[in-house]
Amino acid sequence: MQLNQFKWTRRPKQASVTADEVQITTDPHTDLWQKTYYHFQNDNAPLLQTAVTDEYFSFVVRTDFAASHHRFDQCGVVMYLDSDNWLKGSIEYENDQFQHLGSVVTNGGYSDWATTTISADVKSMWYRLSRRGDDFRIECAPDGHNFQQMRICHMTAAQGPVQVGVYACSPEDSSFTARFSNFQLGPSQWLAHDGQQPDEA
Repeated sequence: MQLNQFKWTRRPKQASVTADEVQITTDPHTDLWQKTYYHFQNDNAPLLQTAVTDEYFSFVVRTDFAASHHRFDQCGVVMYLDSDNWLKGSIEYENDQFQHLGSVVTNGGYSDWATTTISADVKSMWYRLSRRGDDFRIECAPDGHNFQQMRICHMTAAQGPVQVGVYACSPEDSSFTARFSNFQLGPSQWLAHDGQQPDEA
C-alpha cells in the first residue's frame, strides 16, 4: 500500500509516516468509546486512514506495542465512519501479568466491547479487517499467517466507501509509541458463507 494515501482524521502531537511504517506517540487522555455502561463519550484518539470504495476487501496491518506500559494503553486496526459509527480491534494493556485482546463495535452512538485475556508478554499482533457489503469481520494472528476470528458484525452506516486504517491511544495519564507496518489491501479473504442459505425476502 502507498502510505502517502492515508490521511489523518485526528493527528497526534508526535507521529511519523514513512514508505513502510507508521509511528504514533499517544497523547494522554485519548480514547474511543460511546456511552454504554461508562456513560461517557470519548472521541479524540488519533486515526490514520485511507478511503476504500470496494464493498469486498481485506485490510491487513502489523502492530508493535512493546512500549505500552500503562492501564488501557492500546493500538490496532480501525474503521471509523464518524463519531457514532466505527469499529476497532486492538490489544489493551492492563498490567504486567495480562492484557485484553478485543474489539469494539459502535453503531448509532453506542459501543460494545468483546474481549479475551492474553499474556502481557505479547507485544505485537497482526489484524485483518474484511468487508462484505455492510458486514465486517476482524481477525488476528500473532504470526501474520494463521488468522483467527475475533468478531463478525454489521455496520448500519457502512453504505458506500469506508475509511480503514490504524489508531493508538492512552485513555489515562500515559503515553507510548505504537508502530504499524506490513500494510496490505486486497480482495476480501472472507469468503461467502457455504452453509445455510439466506432467508427469502
